[in-house]
Amino acid sequence: MSIAPKIKQFMEKSSWIRKMFEQGALLKAEFGPENVFDFSLGNPNLNPPPAFHETLRDLLAGPAEGLHAYMANAGLPQTRQAVAGFLSTEHGLPFTANEIIMTCGAAGAINAVFRALLSPGDEIIVLAPYFVEYLFYADNFQAVPRIVPSQPDFLPDLEAVAQALNPSTKAVLINSPNNPTGRVYPAAAVNALGDLLRKWKKETGQEVYLISDEPYRKIVYDGVQVPSIFQAYAESIVVTSYSKDLSIPGERIGYLAVHPQAPDREELINAMTLTNRIMGFVNAPALMQKALIHLQGRTVDIGLYQKKRDLFCEGLTRAGYRFNIPEGAFYLFPRTPIPDDVAFVQALQEEKILTVPGTGFGAPGHFRIAYCVADEVIERSLPGFERVMKKFQ
Repeated sequence: MSIAPKIKQFMEKSSWIRKMFEQGALLKAEFGPENVFDFSLGNPNLNPPPAFHETLRDLLAGPAEGLHAYMANAGLPQTRQAVAGFLSTEHGLPFTANEIIMTCGAAGAINAVFRALLSPGDEIIVLAPYFVEYLFYADNFQAVPRIVPSQPDFLPDLEAVAQALNPSTKAVLINSPNNPTGRVYPAAAVNALGDLLRKWKKETGQEVYLISDEPYRKIVYDGVQVPSIFQAYAESIVVTSYSKDLSIPGERIGYLAVHPQAPDREELINAMTLTNRIMGFVNAPALMQKALIHLQGRTVDIGLYQKKRDLFCEGLTRAGYRFNIPEGAFYLFPRTPIPDDVAFVQALQEEKILTVPGTGFGAPGHFRIAYCVADEVIERSLPGFERVMKKFQ
């Protein structure tokens, strides 16, 4: 078989998330889905808000001419304007449609940005723990991900970031609310990161972009606010999707937004409009773009995710697990009671509990729980979590 050697290596190192998801399929086939507690994949279990289906019904009841046609590669002007209007209110900056490109989800947005910015050998700083696909995305363009560990509380280690900056650095990629930790970077951390990159540019003349991956931005708890990177740093780009807040991951719809006062903004947008097309995406799905004109700011009931978080946190605390209570997203990232997180996750599998080792996110000694599942699944899994913890205490 003539598979490229690099892809063979990637297949061997492929995402732990998918590995555990596939292991879950085997367990479900053997023991029945109702007897397997699958927390491996961040696949939202909530239905989209009623307005989503109402909007689709309205669009399809009297379809306008060209509803499913090609459009400009940056997306439908009306959709981009609707997004810009929402961002202007959210971030307090004068966004226009010209700063928005509609994409095939956040993954499509990240790849469009990377393709426009990165040349072979360029480096992008990635903070660990990280979403594992980031590394593959960088390699798509022969760029080098430079992994920088976060602090023990999962906030950015600014000293480590400063040490990682070098003439090959082209961008810093952050993810808040974070997958896998649920950590939300406070304004002080984001502003300090912006200050660091401004200082670097002043001292070296080198521009480094700050890219923020924000598909969980609206899924936050306890009154926590997600600060604006646009307010912190002008050379910034947000990539995001509607997969989580509207619960439509299979629709693959998102966007990228460039700071309206970014230097060379027009050239940057033109470059990413081109890369969005030439990588094969061409443009984001037309029907979803039409729907989003009417859905800005809509979300699922975030309170339901907070209930799941609290249910899990209470049960795991009683069982002796140690973790930071997540401020956003729908993941828990407890410490494992033994250094070998893979072995601990395998022990959980004996209780038919599927989680993902922290090693897969660049943070060994932890494991990730995706709690976007039915409350009953959480409740029924807790005795198994307790039994496994007792084995290692």
